[in-house]
Amino acid sequence: MYRRWIVTFGGAGLLPAMPGTFGSLAAAILFYLLWLAFGEATRWIVPVLLLIAGAVGIGLGRWAEDHFKAADPRQFVLDEAVGQWLTLLFVPLADLSAHTLPSIAAAFFLFRAFDVSKPFPIRRIERLPAGWGIVLDDVAAAVYAGIGYWVLRYVVMKALGVGG
Repeated sequence: MYRRWIVTFGGAGLLPAMPGTFGSLAAAILFYLLWLAFGEATRWIVPVLLLIAGAVGIGLGRWAEDHFKAADPRQFVLDEAVGQWLTLLFVPLADLSAHTLPSIAAAFFLFRAFDVSKPFPIRRIERLPAGWGIVLDDVAAAVYAGIGYWVLRYVVMKALGVGG
């Protein structure tokens, strides 16, 4: 029972349509609530959550595949939380202080785009056994999304005539 609740990120992965998107959204909302409650300390809290969730996700990967009777089951969205949080760590503190919701939204959409499209080498990473493939493909998507965030930020700031 607890394992199912954990790998579905509190049940987000059990929603009937787009469980990965709901898992990412739940993680982004949690990040936002942590930011409201703890401000800059969120930069220390989220990496701890990310490491714990990643280790638990890797550890429960085989169980989830057996339980849901699928390789990388759709209901397993703890990996989306890991990826979303990692993507949000790429967002500069200045962006969070001045433009929290737009910055979180941009990071959310970028992560979802890279997680769904799986550019090279994410598809290969996904083939790693059990929990490793389940979690690490989202970590790779998060790195792409984080870099994408910086590129988007640079382009927008240049277009607005602001620093960069």
